[in-house]
Amino acid sequence: MSKFFFLSYLFVLSTPVFAQSIDQRVDDLLKKMTLDEKIGQLNQYNGDWEATGPVTKDVEDKMTAIRQGKVGSILNITGVAHTRAFQQAAMDSRLKIPLLFGQDVIHGYSITFPIPLAEAASWDLAAIQQSARVAATEAAAGGVHWTFAPMVDIARDPRWGRIMEGAGEDPYLGACIARARVKGFQGNGLGSLDAVMACAKHFAAYGAAIGGRDYNSVDMSLRTLWEIYLPPFKAALDAGAATFMNSFNDLNGTPATGNSYLLRDILKGQWHFSGFVVSDWGSVGEMIPHGYVSGKEQAAQVALTAGCDMDMESRCYTTSLSTLVQQGKVPVSLIDDAVKRILHKKFELGLFDDPYRFSNADREKATLNKAEHVRAARDMADKSIVLLKNEGHLLPLSTQLRSIALIGPLVHSKKEMKGFWSQDIGALNDVVTLYEGMQQQAGGAQLLYAKGCDITDTSRAGFAEALRVAQQADVVVMAMGERADMTGEAKSKADIHLPGVQEELIKAIQATGKPVVVLLMAGRPMVFNWTAEHIPAILYTWWLGNQAGNAMADVLFGKYNPSGRLPVSFPREIGQIPIYYNHLNTGRPAKDEKDVFYVSAYTDLYNSPRYAFGYGLSYTEFKYSNLALSRKSIHNNETITVTLDVKNTGKYTGEETVQLYLRDVVAQPLRPVKELKDFAKVKLAPGETKKISFTIDKSKLSFYNDKLELITQPGEFQLFIGSASDDIRLQDSFQLVE
Repeated sequence: MSKFFFLSYLFVLSTPVFAQSIDQRVDDLLKKMTLDEKIGQLNQYNGDWEATGPVTKDVEDKMTAIRQGKVGSILNITGVAHTRAFQQAAMDSRLKIPLLFGQDVIHGYSITFPIPLAEAASWDLAAIQQSARVAATEAAAGGVHWTFAPMVDIARDPRWGRIMEGAGEDPYLGACIARARVKGFQGNGLGSLDAVMACAKHFAAYGAAIGGRDYNSVDMSLRTLWEIYLPPFKAALDAGAATFMNSFNDLNGTPATGNSYLLRDILKGQWHFSGFVVSDWGSVGEMIPHGYVSGKEQAAQVALTAGCDMDMESRCYTTSLSTLVQQGKVPVSLIDDAVKRILHKKFELGLFDDPYRFSNADREKATLNKAEHVRAARDMADKSIVLLKNEGHLLPLSTQLRSIALIGPLVHSKKEMKGFWSQDIGALNDVVTLYEGMQQQAGGAQLLYAKGCDITDTSRAGFAEALRVAQQADVVVMAMGERADMTGEAKSKADIHLPGVQEELIKAIQATGKPVVVLLMAGRPMVFNWTAEHIPAILYTWWLGNQAGNAMADVLFGKYNPSGRLPVSFPREIGQIPIYYNHLNTGRPAKDEKDVFYVSAYTDLYNSPRYAFGYGLSYTEFKYSNLALSRKSIHNNETITVTLDVKNTGKYTGEETVQLYLRDVVAQPLRPVKELKDFAKVKLAPGETKKISFTIDKSKLSFYNDKLELITQPGEFQLFIGSASDDIRLQDSFQLVE
């Protein structure tokens, strides 16, 4: 061999063969697919067990349909043995296109974390991201590719059962949390073995269901849609959310599943979303009872044309799309676009290279319930608890107490601690109850117990025993609240008072004269006026997951100083709902709570909530001082640096959430009385001072006009710095000039 040919040979061997891009691989595969195989990719079926929606009657054997290439995704199949079996059926199909496995991993997989609304109360973005990171790691190890989370719906009505799945009432906080959860779920990117596809839901405005009734209509201005309800979705998209899910509601007369303004104009148009959209359970077919379409064929045509790529469980696409193409009512190009979006994600996940890469039994066994996952769950639960009241510094409890009475229907509860939308992957005996958590930290104190009543009891038969136990104790801790199935999907309630005779039991125990601490466990804000006014110490503990009992004990005994802040307003009465802090002013605003003379006020109730957005106490105190603005006027392209000092003036190390609000004093259209624009969570030792810095730029001063143009207007802006929306410690103002 000549020297020339030998060197040429070596060059060929050393030159890499350029791999096809994912787009090229998708295009090549699409050319091989029949119309029926394409439609199959747009079809998602429920697995053979637990349903998360109304059960659809089977019209064909699922495994046969998978082998025929008629199914693109399965939900509610978990565990590597099950996912491997279903994936094997897909590998028997002509083109061997792998399945996607989706699951409602809402707040944990094997280890249950606090419900999302509770996590939002932490205002701790790093902890929230870590919660989603652990959930994704465990779910991916269990064979799941795709979680139907985060839910980023803004919710201003606590009657709505699904308020527990989101981040509360504020678009800024909601957007921050949406980003954190998407980053947590998707980790270092799709294809990583510890990442799952995130799904931003429900698009859009589902949290504004009229009357707080699930699945109900939504009627709002487009400006409200863009300013309040869309920002968390845009944040999720910017964070890289792989998928979006339609909402059940209609928006201004058009069901979201068939709403081309939402899906084509905004999501895939203005926002350039490259992932795919899945319907919610049956929502394509539910356009029929909506009265928007006449039958499944029209439902399929409207949904696909509007931009819904995958049909979850209504089976409209599989029964109708082929006919619609033949009739010329649906162009193949629309089907191709939807299929490309879905196939692209399957390639990104690496499923074409190894369909079973997420179905590894050894990795599943090694990953679930790891010690660091348990620690992360406890940390998140600690940070989610909100101290609502602490008169006389009753908390933290002394470790020198001789006896503690634990009274209430939730003292020994395990199921309730997991809350709604929890998985049944982990064992229930892994859940730590309040009693068990107290046992670990009570020192030499004797724990006494009485149930007193059930959650929804009308009977007072257990009161006598509870009173007897309370009278023997140095202090009484009461565990009260909701059942796990009282808040969640299809769990809207007209009456959100503390259920049954629980508040009567609290009254009876308080009458003994013993110091009383009430723990309220729920998935939504409740109304508990007598308790709020008469009980000296109240903790809102939501549903905290596996480590609930340990976290509650951590806070009760001061091992952790509570730092939670409410992400949603708590009403005084149901008649105030909807209630939220960032409302508009009126031409006749009340000057104070007692002003009712021809002003916008109730004559029988204060306007203010029982507990405001951003509210939460600590075992220590914080002093705010030395507010300074780097300049008093700016142009649109300039920024202001805001600095202040925060000092821990109390006896305990604690965390303070410093909140920055702005008000555009004169604007057309009107602006809210205040809007959260930034926050910082800072940890301080007793006597320690730290300087906090915020930056105000054009993005914090912009808003939508009636033409949906994002604008600023010159004029005065008021600046508020505080510990809650109604606890403003420092204020100033500045000018935006032309």
